[in-house]
Amino acid sequence: MTQQDTSAQEDFRPKNLIGSILLFIGIFTTATVIGILLITGLIFNFAYRWYIGRLWCLIIGWFTRVCCGLSFEVEGLENIDPKQPVIFFSNHQSAWETLALRVFLPPHSVVIKKELLYFPIWGWSLLTLKSIVINRKNQRASLKSLLEQGTRYLNEGLSVLIFPEGTRSAPGTVNKFNIGGAMLAQKTGYPVIPLVHNAGDFWPRYSFYKYPGVIKVKIGTMIETKNRKAQDINAEAEAWIRRNLQNITASSPD
Repeated sequence: MTQQDTSAQEDFRPKNLIGSILLFIGIFTTATVIGILLITGLIFNFAYRWYIGRLWCLIIGWFTRVCCGLSFEVEGLENIDPKQPVIFFSNHQSAWETLALRVFLPPHSVVIKKELLYFPIWGWSLLTLKSIVINRKNQRASLKSLLEQGTRYLNEGLSVLIFPEGTRSAPGTVNKFNIGGAMLAQKTGYPVIPLVHNAGDFWPRYSFYKYPGVIKVKIGTMIETKNRKAQDINAEAEAWIRRNLQNITASSPD
């Protein structure tokens, strides 16, 4: 647990519980409506469904800010060219980034675990957003799905968002990266853009409570991948995320 994480939780007050309950209610009531819109939106093009999905994330961002006093700020947006498909590598600390990244990143496909599809309506609606579904119990099949679907979406002009750690890490830490995302980059030659955040300090993994503050997000410059080995691509992206997570933590107020 980082110093920032400890500080946020030491500031816990009854309003944190009330705000967290209201956010929970907001997420699950609006998810049902948005899920239905996405599923029925299959008769329209992907741009429409992306707009609906992003609108929901904006709504949840509003609930998060108003109910929990939690907002975010982004550094490095100038490193993204919306017309250039890329493979985004992000660290994974909480549920926050699975929602908020849709707000400021260009349209993209996200790698998700198949267990999410078990949720009625909401889970099913994820398929309408061109998600790449993987089975973490079958690594070979998961890698095949990532490479095949990821290549197709990139060639269609869509970026791909990957959480290389595979699971959520504790605040201030980064788990060892899986190689799949880097293999996709090696195969396709599309560049990688790493990004890092400290969402776990305020929206902890496995915790119902959300804490007030400002989540910091930093977006790096493009990492070229043509004629490079997957291991080298992975190592460079992982090193950047580890280094900049330390910088974000060090710059956060106590």
